[in-house]
Parts: sequence; C-alpha cells; structure tokens
Amino acid sequence: MSLRDDFTDCATDVRLYGKVALVTGATSGTGLEIAKNLANRGAKVIIAGRNLTKLADARNTIIHSTGNQNVVARKVDFESLSSIRNFVDTTVRIEPRLDILINNIGAIGLEDRLTQDNLQLMMQVNYFGSFLLTFLLFPILRASAPSRIINVSSLALILGTIDLEHWNDVGKYSNFGFYCNSKLADVLFTVEMEKRIRGSGVNVYSMDPGLGKSEFFRHFENQLLRNTLNAALLKFGRPLHRVATMAVYLAVDPKFESESGKHFRDCHEFFSSLDVNNTVLTKNVWKESKKLVKISYEEDWEN
Repeated sequence: MSLRDDFTDCATDVRLYGKVALVTGATSGTGLEIAKNLANRGAKVIIAGRNLTKLADARNTIIHSTGNQNVVARKVDFESLSSIRNFVDTTVRIEPRLDILINNIGAIGLEDRLTQDNLQLMMQVNYFGSFLLTFLLFPILRASAPSRIINVSSLALILGTIDLEHWNDVGKYSNFGFYCNSKLADVLFTVEMEKRIRGSGVNVYSMDPGLGKSEFFRHFENQLLRNTLNAALLKFGRPLHRVATMAVYLAVDPKFESESGKHFRDCHEFFSSLDVNNTVLTKNVWKESKKLVKISYEEDWEN
C-alpha cells in the first residue's frame, strides 16, 4: 500500500440528485470543499458549524460555486452535547432522509480543560461529539439506506493510545497526544459500529486525508509555532479540493459497498492500527462512549 498524491483513483461520476448529505466542520478548509463537491453532484447539502456568520458565508460560497441552491446551514457546537442533540432533533424533524454523513470536524490546539459535559475538550470535539451525532442519526440513515458514514481520522492515530479510565483526564496527555488519541478512537468506533449495524444497509468507513493546505493549527496559543506550522501546511500541503475527493469517493462510489468498517487513505484501503483487531477494546470503547455521552434508553437503538 503506497502513498499516492495524484488522487487519480478517486475519480467518480456518481450523481446525487434526490440525496441528502451532511458535512460537519464545513465552514472552511476540507469540509467546505467536501460540501462543494457533494453540491456539484446535485445533493442537498447540510453544512454544520457553530459560527452563524461563517455558516452563512460558506453557504453562499457553495451556492455561488456550484449553482446548487439546495444548501442548508445549521448551527451545532461540538463543545456541547445538548447542542448536538438539538441539532439532531431539528435535522430529523425537517429532513425526510439522510444518505451521507461525513464527520469531518477536527481541531488541534484547543485548551486542556473539561467541557460542561465533563469531557476533555479535544476528545469531545474530535471524537465524542461525532460519536453522539452518528449514534443519534443512525435511525434516519438506516431508514434512508443504502447510506454511508465517513469518519475523518488522521495518520496521527498511530501515536494514539486508549486508556478508558483516563482518556478524559486533564493534564494526562500533551495537546498532540489528545489529538492522536481522539483520532484512534474515531477508527475503533468505526470498526465496532460496522459490526453492530451490519446488514442494516448503512456502511461506515474511516479515512486519513493527509495534510491539506489550510490553517489547521490556528488554535495554537504560541504565535510563532502557529504561524510556522500553518505556513508549512500552506506551502507543502495537498490542495483541499483534491483532498475532498477522497471523502466523497468513499461516500458515493459503488465499489466500496462491501468495504464497510475499513480504513482508507488516497482512495485505497490503508493500515490504521493493530488495535482494530482487539475486539475487547473496540467493544469497550463503544460501551464507554455511550456511557460518557449519556445515551438514554429512548435514544438507544441497540435496546
């Protein structure tokens, strides 16, 4: 499995008329490019973010770029589980279907503190929030099947570790360490979910997008480090519209119909972690995640 940068294998002419796609972290960067790509294919696209001004700007950008007027901007704050629940309630009430969910949101350099939900901030934004969103949206995805979930991870997962007793402990890991742990959790959650929803018509995948031309390190407090890392990304990173093709390819191309639960990079299956083979760990990650995001009996489709 070699690293490829030309993305020539990601090309697909699949159209999405009548389909509904949801992209988180879609007000800028790769998320915005993913939303544009989906809109270009004719889908109704829901973009999710917490800043109303940025959401409005992103919506206008997508419409202007693609000519597709069927773009919805919907507010959600991944620092708040109640915000995610409200977002899901609104989405399920308004949308007749959901065919594609792309969990693109991700951040590094956030404060090492607990949120109001008693979860470490980086872990909540990068993992627990997406877990909750996906769990709550599964029923509508199942009702719309065949449908797909794409969890955007990172190569940093290879440096991650999962200690279920301490993965939310403030001060336990470095900022980068929390990021690595959250991206490993994304992959373990993908593997375990595939086992639990197999046969439902919903497929779930994880992927490593590589480094794109963005200001991904914008949350770093150290100005010199922030500027240096962002400058390196902008110079050496992959063009974002090309990076976006990978997530879209997994979300729409028929060739991946039998590949649910697998991890990808550059549109090919790719190694993630030996931990994906640890069935006890993946099961415990799933159970503990449900506990920490407080899945209620009414919300739990596994009952």
